[in-house]
Amino acid sequence: MSASHPSPDDGHQAEQYEIRLKGYLDARWSAWLDGLSLSHEADGTTLIAGPITDQAALHGVLRKVRDLGLPLLAVMAVDPRPATGPGVNVDKAHTPLNTETHR
Repeated sequence: MSASHPSPDDGHQAEQYEIRLKGYLDARWSAWLDGLSLSHEADGTTLIAGPITDQAALHGVLRKVRDLGLPLLAVMAVDPRPATGPGVNVDKAHTPLNTETHR
């Protein structure tokens, strides 16, 4: 269950994900979260972002997030291609998987 990059030989490319948590998570947790980047947002949330190889790895990261005890606000698969140009709908750049949890 690792979010490491797949080898070029397997033909599978990791998807980019953004996971948003309520509250601030210290940057030292990045290594425990398989090297995903952590950033503090102005709205009081932490954004965890980076490549995740497959659904099993995503569920592994989400289990770790659960264990941290911070409320999960969103999980989104992010299209790494720039969403610009004529006829491009910017809303299509993010695909929400879970918009908000209820506690």
